[in-house]
Amino acid sequence: MTKYDVYALGNALLDVEFEVSPEVLQDLGIDKGVMTLLDQDSQDKIISNLAKYDQKRSCGGSAANTLIAISQFGGKAFYSCKVADDEPGQFYTKDLIDCGVATNLENHPPESGVTGKCLVFVTPDADRTMNTFLGISGEFSDQELVPEVIKNAEYTYIEGYLVSGENSKQAAIKAREIAQAAGKKVAFTLADFNMVKFFKPGLLEIIGSGVDFLFANESEALLMAETEDFEVAVNYLKTIAKGFAVTRGAAGSVVYDGEKLVTIEPFPVKAIDTVGAGDMYAGAFLYGITNGMNYEEAGRLASLASSTIVTTLGARMKTEAVQALLNQLKVTS
Repeated sequence: MTKYDVYALGNALLDVEFEVSPEVLQDLGIDKGVMTLLDQDSQDKIISNLAKYDQKRSCGGSAANTLIAISQFGGKAFYSCKVADDEPGQFYTKDLIDCGVATNLENHPPESGVTGKCLVFVTPDADRTMNTFLGISGEFSDQELVPEVIKNAEYTYIEGYLVSGENSKQAAIKAREIAQAAGKKVAFTLADFNMVKFFKPGLLEIIGSGVDFLFANESEALLMAETEDFEVAVNYLKTIAKGFAVTRGAAGSVVYDGEKLVTIEPFPVKAIDTVGAGDMYAGAFLYGITNGMNYEEAGRLASLASSTIVTTLGARMKTEAVQALLNQLKVTS
């Protein structure tokens, strides 16, 4: 059995990215800056209205982006997800494997249905807006889990988006329980402001008695703690996770290692696209702590990686650019 640095589970979504103006989003009735779940007809209507715009496709979903980053850094990653037996599903599976991520899709024949899609809108202010139809990914369940891999992975990483479906939420809980019973660690990401806004009780169900590490951005952390005071939010997170990282945009991030809170300075850049910044932060951090770095070192790598990815379009960088970050970090340390 191959041992993995990180095993993850999440929604497999074919990312379809568009560059648009805020006015286009307004005309389409799309809430800017958040992730909104749609039905297929609504999503298809948006796609048809954007026929004149260039689009870029890649295998995505939050956890997939994180695992691809881990693989690009040189780590070993495994992803449990669900796609359909359609062209987008075939594209997704090939792209994921080409990115060096092992997956249950290699052994599970896909079912008939529609592969989930995430329409990603990038506006000139570098904001990211997502409209998602889960498709067959909404049927993700514990049948997609691979318990033996969970037991052989240092970390199991769970994305908060799974909270939106009862079966996927139960699969997330089961994955956490399998990992903890095997003496392995569990990391969790709150994923999105709207997940906290509408599904906080479910997120707490997934977290259970606590996880080893939690990822959040500042707005998610504040909402989770039901406060506007960052210090109060930090103290709240200590009650549900042994360690955590909270990203704060241009202000950098803070990392709690179980004993002390460390401020991680940002790497100032000109952002043009914030899509995937949080996913990259998690990927770089998880790579770091599973490959010999302490929390502060992993936090610096995560800060550098997330700062770098926002200077390019899309949720993914070229592997050589990701690898170069490791050398850059050594130079700046």
